[in-house]
Amino acid sequence: MDSRYLKRAQEIAEKIKKVDRVVVVSHIDADGITSGSIAARALERAEKEYRVDFIKQLDEKKIEELKDENPPLVWFTDLGSGMVHLMHGLNAVITDHHVPSALQPEIPKSARGNLDSFFREVQKNEVLQLNPHLFGKDGSTDISGAGVTYLVARELDSRNVDLSAIAIVGAIGDMQDTESLRLTGTNRFILAEAKKYGFIDYFIDARFFGRETRPIYKALQYSTDPILPTITGDEKAAIRFLKRLGIPLKREKWRRWVDLTIEERRIILSELVKLILSMSYGYEMAERLIGEVYTLPHEERGTPLRDAKEFATLLNACGRYMKADIGFHVCLGDRDKYYKKALSMLNNHRRNLVDGVNLVREIGITKREYLEYFHAGDKINENIVGIVASMLLSEEKEELPIIAFANSEDGNIKVSVRSPRSLINKGVDFSIIMKEASAKVGGYGGGHNIAAGASIPKGSEEEFLEIVEKMIKKQLGS
Repeated sequence: MDSRYLKRAQEIAEKIKKVDRVVVVSHIDADGITSGSIAARALERAEKEYRVDFIKQLDEKKIEELKDENPPLVWFTDLGSGMVHLMHGLNAVITDHHVPSALQPEIPKSARGNLDSFFREVQKNEVLQLNPHLFGKDGSTDISGAGVTYLVARELDSRNVDLSAIAIVGAIGDMQDTESLRLTGTNRFILAEAKKYGFIDYFIDARFFGRETRPIYKALQYSTDPILPTITGDEKAAIRFLKRLGIPLKREKWRRWVDLTIEERRIILSELVKLILSMSYGYEMAERLIGEVYTLPHEERGTPLRDAKEFATLLNACGRYMKADIGFHVCLGDRDKYYKKALSMLNNHRRNLVDGVNLVREIGITKREYLEYFHAGDKINENIVGIVASMLLSEEKEELPIIAFANSEDGNIKVSVRSPRSLINKGVDFSIIMKEASAKVGGYGGGHNIAAGASIPKGSEEEFLEIVEKMIKKQLGS
């Protein structure tokens, strides 16, 4: 691990030790919920009074509210770096992995200055940050918000090593393993600690979602990374494929991937590779069948908490419906009241996704030269429209990104984009496209290269699409 990470984590830990009360402010997605949970447990063990506020977005209003409250210390987790230029007068620490305001070109120079002056401002305003971007690292792959929060927690108390598993769940929820099919960078330091003390196990296996909980045919039917030609999106085709291979689908209960023998897994994967190659999808897509998977050995087999990816999905199901506190309690160990609520929310989430996909099939997807899009209006919750787009992307045969629009509670339009990996491999980066295109129509955006989002003014959708298409064309050309 980069020694600069350790030094800054120690500095933040020392600052926390000096106060008796801390307000934690965190994001509502899986990475944010795990981050907030890690901070809370660390503060509890340090015998500090604390409160955790989960928010959808950190804005100037929330920062002003915190200034008015004037707590001894505010700890921002999985957010905050992009708003440092507004934190004058606020005693705070930040453990985040998003691009800091000093490095964001859309932040006025009068607010950010150059990087050197930014660091002086940080010290002057007593805002200490632990952020990979400040050390020249990529925040989308090197470490997540939960990861940097964990690094501070372990400096507060050695007992907090047991929070390493939750940090890995946060990284997986943030898709930090997607690009390399494994966690990389500083994530591997945390992974090694989690493995050493028995909190995480990891190995090479099929990357299908639902390894612990879904019937095998469902895992194949809903595979989107990679897409399984002739199988993805078609339940009957998935069943036929398995029956042809002589794989029993049921033995009293539906068999899941974890129920299969090593030989059965080998047969399925071998045939899927042949299928992908025979349909001219290429070796790169075939290689995405297999990668590192992460399990929590202390969790019950066959539950969504056993697999890191399913655990993260459970947390996202809570956060997307503004019930991050439920996932928070699950992270802290609740396996009764709040866990049952989380499972209920996960089931409701799945039903809403199916309804959303069916709705878009009815209203149709509009195709343009460089993209496809649909506008759900009020008919799909803005917090799940991106997942609906992901599910629909798996059914599309053309290598076009899908842009999804939905009405937002604040009167604006929520935008989510999901892209085929083939476009990303050609140089397209939707984190840049969403950020710049939304700014040109008076909105804001960002995210990851393959999955990003934005908020734009109502009525600007057509202008926004035109800008996005031009940017895609330009990135492909360069």
